[in-house]
Amino acid sequence: MKSNTKVLIFLLFIAVLLAGCGTNQPISAESTGVWNHFFVYPMSWLIIQTAGIFKGNFGIAIILVTISIRFLLLPLVLKQQKSSKAMQALKPELDELQKKYKSDKPDPKKQQEMQKEMMALYQQHGVNPIAGCLPMLVQMPILMAFYFAIMRTEAIAGTSFLWFNLGQPDLFLPFVAGVTTMIQLRMTSAEMPAQMKIIMYIMPVMIVVAGLSLPSALSMYWVVGNIFTIFQTYFVVILPKKQIEQQQVSKV
Repeated sequence: MKSNTKVLIFLLFIAVLLAGCGTNQPISAESTGVWNHFFVYPMSWLIIQTAGIFKGNFGIAIILVTISIRFLLLPLVLKQQKSSKAMQALKPELDELQKKYKSDKPDPKKQQEMQKEMMALYQQHGVNPIAGCLPMLVQMPILMAFYFAIMRTEAIAGTSFLWFNLGQPDLFLPFVAGVTTMIQLRMTSAEMPAQMKIIMYIMPVMIVVAGLSLPSALSMYWVVGNIFTIFQTYFVVILPKKQIEQQQVSKV
């Protein structure tokens, strides 16, 4: 989940940066470039086709496609979480190794010996230290492509959903996006290193500020994605942890 937080921050920075660099040109089948043709346009096509099923309702389309993509990515999230748990279980032994080879002056030979012992430890417990990064690398282009598909699909701009125009900024949705971002971050704050906990306050503010100037369709995408992540975090992280704690208490 910590990796997910980093991914969201990275996506937001890149998305806002690229939006200001002219990459928000309308997307179509004629758009050139690998990124446009194989990533953004298919997502745009999927949104348009889904909206067609619901009589041109792009609000419902964005909600359904967002949830569908999150469900498709769930196996990767579970794999990432499994890898994270394995690394956490090894942390005491890894800390002991670092203490063993700690020195005031840099010693390349000692560093090499430590790396060898760490790799041996990983192999002994069947842990791949980069396994947690691979699912994240797969998720990133999918989530970014969907983000830009919403931004660059012209058909969305002129439609409305509930009380807001999907192509115009909304005053309420960005704050909902900020609050739901705060909730999901607080749910995993216990697993965050102390230096990363500042993210709980910075990231929601970033979401609100960005949402106030971007089309409300994007704010709605953030809200739906956040709500999904909140439930996902509860069932994948918090509930299993509670069950383990209850089992430990019952054994005592």
